[in-house]
Amino acid sequence: MNYWLMKSEPSEVSVDDALSAPKSTVAWTGVRNYQARNYMRDLMRVDDGVLFYHSSCAEPGVVGIGRVASTPYPDPTQFDKKSHYYDAGSKKEEPRWQLVDVQILKKTRTLGLPELRSVAALEDMIVLKKGNRLSITPVEAKHWRLILKLLDQK
Repeated sequence: MNYWLMKSEPSEVSVDDALSAPKSTVAWTGVRNYQARNYMRDLMRVDDGVLFYHSSCAEPGVVGIGRVASTPYPDPTQFDKKSHYYDAGSKKEEPRWQLVDVQILKKTRTLGLPELRSVAALEDMIVLKKGNRLSITPVEAKHWRLILKLLDQK
């Protein structure tokens, strides 16, 4: 099993939006970074763990626990000319962008960046590295377990 941190701007899809969706599941549309796409396309498996993370907001941080709920499939927004995520270079017969569905299992308290940074054992998490802007990053099993413990403490 793999673990992932997946960032979403609450104005796009919040943890509450995901929870209110059918089966608490959302398609992870709009990823337009090749490394993040490759994680979804090549490495994610159904039932992998997901830390749902709010970004570009007043209090960025982990706000939910979820799971990968589908195998990868083409992101339909790449073909929609009205979408902010439209990609004129992507062809239906050879789609450039993939996505997975993510199911939220539990909303958590916000485990914010200051608290994450205050835990020495998490200092090598990718999301905490200077300059990291990836919307999807792998999470080591030891970090996953520690974050779950931190979320249960308060």
